Order: sequence, then C-alpha cells, then structure tokens
Amino acid sequence: MNYHNITKDDMLNGDGLRVVLWVSGCTHCCDGCQNPETWEVSSGIEFDKAAYDELFEALEPDYISGITFSGGDPLHPFNREEVLKLAKEIKEKMPQKTVWLYTGFLWEEVKDAIDLTNIDVLIDGEFKQELNDNNLKWIGSSNQRIIDVQASLKEGNVVLHCKN
Repeated sequence: MNYHNITKDDMLNGDGLRVVLWVSGCTHCCDGCQNPETWEVSSGIEFDKAAYDELFEALEPDYISGITFSGGDPLHPFNREEVLKLAKEIKEKMPQKTVWLYTGFLWEEVKDAIDLTNIDVLIDGEFKQELNDNNLKWIGSSNQRIIDVQASLKEGNVVLHCKN
C-alpha cells in the first residue's frame, strides 16, 4: 500500500482531533475530487515500518480521538487488506480511539464483502460535484452518508452517525 500523507491534529475529517492516513488508489475518480493526485495506486510512497511507527506515535496522545482513513480510497482492492489490518491493530492497542473511514463505495456494496467490525464510522458514496454543499459537516456532497457502522451491523440496516 502507498500513501500520500499522515496528517496529525486534524479537525476536519471526523469527531475530535484526529490522525488521518491518506492512502493511494481510487477507482471512482470523481469529478471535482479534492485529491486527484491520490488516484493512482503507485502514487505517493510505500507505507513502510517508518510510516507505521509514525502513525502509531501520532495516535498515542490522550487528546487524539482516533484515526481517519481517507485518500484515494481506503477500500480500493489494493488497500483493503492493509487498512483493515491497521484498523484492527489500532482497536486492539487503543480501544478508546475511534476509526473513521471514507470510501466511494456504498455501504450496500461493502457491508457483506469485508470485515467492518473495527470501523466505527464509514462515510460512503462517491463525491458528486452537482450535489456539493460546503455547509455539510464531514462530507462534500449530499449523497454521502456518515454511517454508524456498529449500530448498522447490529440493526441490519443503515444507522446514521449524524445527520447534516
């Protein structure tokens, strides 16, 4: 897996102060995407031991609420295994931290295809330029949903984390 950046002390990509891992690779290629430089899986740099150490060190402080996986698309087939492995490890080592994940895939496409037990919030759906609304919190277009993953898995249907 490649990545472009590890953002520390981020307040724009989820509840509280967060660490954001911006991964490479996206098949959606949404018109108006804010990160088109992350579309190619070969872009960025390899997520190696130094990046792993940097990520976990950034997550250590008590004031950090958790991690957000973004990109690119963390659920791109090239990224899925490593992102889900990282989410599991974060939950095991730091159970008080929340895990948020942005994807262009829909909940209905991924809920049965991958193990989401270590994801707290999933923001789903492609960015749609024609539905862009800068007043929305944590999403770029009104078709996207901020999903409470654990409640949705328990209920068997989409439960929103919050409404915009």
